[in-house]
Amino acid sequence: MKKTIEDIEVQNKRVLLRVDFNVPLDENGKITDDTRIKKEVPTIKYLLSKGAKLIICSHLGRPDGKVVPSLSLEPLIKKLVSIFPTIKIKFAFDCVGPQVEKLAKELKSGEILLLENLRFHIEEEKNDPIFAKKLAKLADFYVDDAFGTAHRNHASISGVARLLPSAVGFLMGKEVNTILGVLENPVRPFVVVLGGAKVSDKIYMVLNLIKKADVILIGGGMAYTFLKAKGYEIGNSLIDEENVELAKELLIEAESKKVKIVLPVDHKCGTAFSSDVKAKRYKTKKFPKGYIGMDIGPKTISIFTRYLKKARTIIWNGPMGVFEFEQFSQGTEKVARAVARNKKAKAIVGGGDSIASLKLLELDKKIYHISTGGGASLKLFEGSILPGVEVIDNKEENE
Repeated sequence: MKKTIEDIEVQNKRVLLRVDFNVPLDENGKITDDTRIKKEVPTIKYLLSKGAKLIICSHLGRPDGKVVPSLSLEPLIKKLVSIFPTIKIKFAFDCVGPQVEKLAKELKSGEILLLENLRFHIEEEKNDPIFAKKLAKLADFYVDDAFGTAHRNHASISGVARLLPSAVGFLMGKEVNTILGVLENPVRPFVVVLGGAKVSDKIYMVLNLIKKADVILIGGGMAYTFLKAKGYEIGNSLIDEENVELAKELLIEAESKKVKIVLPVDHKCGTAFSSDVKAKRYKTKKFPKGYIGMDIGPKTISIFTRYLKKARTIIWNGPMGVFEFEQFSQGTEKVARAVARNKKAKAIVGGGDSIASLKLLELDKKIYHISTGGGASLKLFEGSILPGVEVIDNKEENE
């Protein structure tokens, strides 16, 4: 077990808190979705209540080691002030260096210092040890609550944790414990829903879940690689050519483990990837040449819904089709509604598009757990160890 913020004494101590404030901003620098900031509030409140001198660091976007004004974290100050109106909040126009060190030393108990975008320094993503030392110099303790980047081997994630006493925050702890708890001891039937574009993105996830799930429902673009592996015509549908043979092996492996892999039996198709194209329904056995599979069809929706209704554990990652085009959105919508409707199941949803569809339909509050980190949750679904968690100090046996 890893140490949590409840295991460390932070009174009058400087705490470097790594968060994931990689929030979307409009052209005026206004936050368009503050979910990731709100998710961080319990950890920030707790540390402040315990008298910590709080130094918050994060990345934003992909500036590739350059100072990009539109990716500055400074606009986030306004949001933090609105959440913590009685707390003194300062901003550092860099994340390392003498001026930042001075601001950190002047920080008083119960105050916040927000650092500038970590990725303005190329050394961050390279996990440069000197850069990690400069960050570590700012604080007495390190707390990682950035689950969205826990799968990255970066200086502010795995580098600093090796240099300071460390713990995880509430968000990180909840994410890891919830996902691992469900994977290690699922209530059955355990149904997995996979979508999205490529098989290659989810090879290891499928391999790991074949050992654990009862049923795997596959839609989206990745379904066509599996259908091709079974010898079906798929027209001009998206295909991961390099992994057709692997898809065959996964189907065989699932059969040997008595895990049911369910593929679409019908499809909503179009002649081009366009919002204007007309949707036509075709059965898998009669898929026409020249057409593109853009969504699962009504019969497949019915089959998937039936499995989801009986499930007691659900993992969903990836849309069922090109849901941003209205005529190809029904598969993703119906799956979202089926997952949300099953109140007896522990459902975990990961992946930006799946979560976006739930929010669009205002169903996100009805889900047992929505993961804040697509890449990190994918790694846990794969059975991988997260660098951002592995390096955190372990609890002592008597704690």
